[in-house]
Amino acid sequence: MAKNMELALLFDFYGDMLTEKQRDVIELYYEDDLSLSEIAENAGITRQGVRDSIKRAEGQLLEMEERLGLVRRFREMREGVSAILQAAQEISAVNDRYGYSREIAERARRIQDLARRLEEV
Repeated sequence: MAKNMELALLFDFYGDMLTEKQRDVIELYYEDDLSLSEIAENAGITRQGVRDSIKRAEGQLLEMEERLGLVRRFREMREGVSAILQAAQEISAVNDRYGYSREIAERARRIQDLARRLEEV
């Protein structure tokens, strides 16, 4: 969904809650980058009908996020994991600089490993 990354994320989280027709139109428009006219021709509906369907689906995605906040929480968790990883790296650097402790190094490495795994999710 190159046209709008925010909608892509919303679609990833809430797309299954849309109707099949809405999902199809959104995918054709955002993922396949088809024009409204191309989608209308393929679906056998008017260009305005395609536009209305897209706008309605976008509105539903935004409303779901407003009510549930899953994307917002996902972003907050990713930022938290990044901050944890950064702090563990800083602890390692301070440990190396001011009297190395194997115990501190191992725990910082463990935190880094866990944070990296969480980043991949």
